[in-house]
Amino acid sequence: MRIFKGIDDLGVFKNSVVTIGTFDGVHLGHQKILTRLSDRAKEIAGESILFTFYPHPRMIVFPENHNLKLLQTIDEKVDSLDTFGLDNLIIYPFTKEFSRLTAFEFVRDILVEKLKVKTLVIGYDHQFGRNREGDLDFLKETAKIFDFVVEEISAEEVQEVNVSSTKIRKSLQNGNIEQANEFMGRPFICTGNVVEGLKLGRKMGFPTLNVSIENEHKILPIDGVYAVQVRIGESLHEGMMNIGGNPTVNHDISADKKLEVHLFDFNENVYGREVTVLFHKFIRDEKTFSNLEELKSQLSQDENEVRNFFKRVIP
Repeated sequence: MRIFKGIDDLGVFKNSVVTIGTFDGVHLGHQKILTRLSDRAKEIAGESILFTFYPHPRMIVFPENHNLKLLQTIDEKVDSLDTFGLDNLIIYPFTKEFSRLTAFEFVRDILVEKLKVKTLVIGYDHQFGRNREGDLDFLKETAKIFDFVVEEISAEEVQEVNVSSTKIRKSLQNGNIEQANEFMGRPFICTGNVVEGLKLGRKMGFPTLNVSIENEHKILPIDGVYAVQVRIGESLHEGMMNIGGNPTVNHDISADKKLEVHLFDFNENVYGREVTVLFHKFIRDEKTFSNLEELKSQLSQDENEVRNFFKRVIP
């Protein structure tokens, strides 16, 4: 997959088959579009192109909305897209100026002039351009002017998988990791760096990796304990993660969220390394214990439950 940041120096695409969108989460609905995109490109001996945006358009159009949470960082999205046989990914820098483009200007100046579009594949409810004026009817009329084909993914096809990025966010916020994973077709992930912690877990026999998530717009599941896998380099390790404020230790329910993962049978020093956490199952809510012994006892129960979970799903 070739990656372009902007539309300068694109070169020449052969029989461009294009789709447009944010594709947050690259969920099953998105995957239907990507599959159709790839199929059409092969049929006309062309190249598939996804035209997406960064930052997310809502960050620019509604900058006062600080509650925007995304399923993926841009790097996580790129990694996901790279697994679907996409030929070209264009990440366009979304600006206020760009948001003021009319739908006609976008089609003429970018799709036609820059991308040389031959086929445009869109979802059944896709809208774009200033005031979201570009819809299917508009595209069909414009396609006649510029001589390209518009292919719509029907409502029936999209609703067949009955999924949206909003539904996945709600699943994560409800602790329903397994449903979110089903909608995405793979485990929900968080990527971050391992940083120094208080090392209290080590004293209790449960050493943890403290994972720092730098992107403030990255959504996190609700506080609690999870069965996870952690990718470190090329290796994948099983473990359990706690998301929350460590109320037993901090005695402060308003403390900053921490992501602490205890990996089973693992004793490597990975401070400063980037790791990716794959979430598989919600185990329990975060609790406040009377003392560290109670906490240690609960952690032992959690470990048994998580180990048994992985034995069932990964024999």
